[in-house]
Amino acid sequence: MPLVKAKSYLEDVLAHKQAIPFTRFCRGVGRTAQAKNRHSNGQGRWPVKSAKFILDLLKNAESNAEVKGLDVDALYISHIQVNQAQKQRRRTYRAHGRINPYMSSPCHIELILSEKEEPVKKEPESQLARKA
Repeated sequence: MPLVKAKSYLEDVLAHKQAIPFTRFCRGVGRTAQAKNRHSNGQGRWPVKSAKFILDLLKNAESNAEVKGLDVDALYISHIQVNQAQKQRRRTYRAHGRINPYMSSPCHIELILSEKEEPVKKEPESQLARKA
């Protein structure tokens, strides 16, 4: 997906103009017409916190590419991957002297932007037949 298109899509998610379709962990997720527009079964949500993090990451990657001298208009997301990180443990104190875990679930986000390469033009077929 081109970088400009991805940024506008995430900004629309923050404004609740486009929904992100939920296809895998979608038990209990409500249906919306915005999710049907993205070739889904109609279940979708607007994950604001996640969209903000990814949008900030895209803006940071865009500024890094600009500093390196890359063409920002030709950038596209060639790879994005999210992995679970080690859980961070805290404790919450309960009644009658009990203690329960209070875990957070952080993640590692890997994002690679690449420049679109110009396609190589083919020779006309008449010249190819002469060479053979």
